[in-house]
Amino acid sequence: MSTSPHYLPAGLPRPTAENDGLSKPYWDALRGEQLLVQRCGECQTWQWGPEWICHQCLSFNMTWQAVEAQGRIYSWERSHHPVHPALKGRGAYIAILVELPHAGQVRMLGNLLGDASQEVIIGAEVTGEYEHHGGEVPYTLLQWRYAS
Repeated sequence: MSTSPHYLPAGLPRPTAENDGLSKPYWDALRGEQLLVQRCGECQTWQWGPEWICHQCLSFNMTWQAVEAQGRIYSWERSHHPVHPALKGRGAYIAILVELPHAGQVRMLGNLLGDASQEVIIGAEVTGEYEHHGGEVPYTLLQWRYAS
C-alpha cells in the first residue's frame, strides 16, 4: 500500500458530472462532505443512480436530499485484476455494494478501505469517508470503512 493519503492512486480519470449536469449536485456535495441521494418529489421514492425521471411514478420532479453516509454491506467483490493502467501493481481491492437505510435501502458502489485481504461480512455496518483530491479541478470520492 502507498503512503499517499489517498486510497486510489494518481493517474485515474477524474470523476465528473455528465455533460447535462445530472449528477453535479452529488459531486458538489461530496466536496462539502455531504452525501446526496435522489428522491422523487411526487411519490417520495428514493433512487440511485441519478436519473431525470422517477423509476416508480415517472415524475420529472426529482430532488436531492442529504442522507447519513452510513449503510450495510449488501454484496462485495475482491478484485485482483487492474481495471485501469494506474492500478497496475496496486494489488487487490474490495468493491462493495452499500445499502443505505436512511435512503429507502438504495444501494451504491464503493471501495472498502483497509487491508484488501480482510474478511468481508454481508450485513456489516459501514461508514462513509470523504477522500479529497486537489489539482486543477478538485474532487472528492466517497469510500467506505467498517463502522467502529
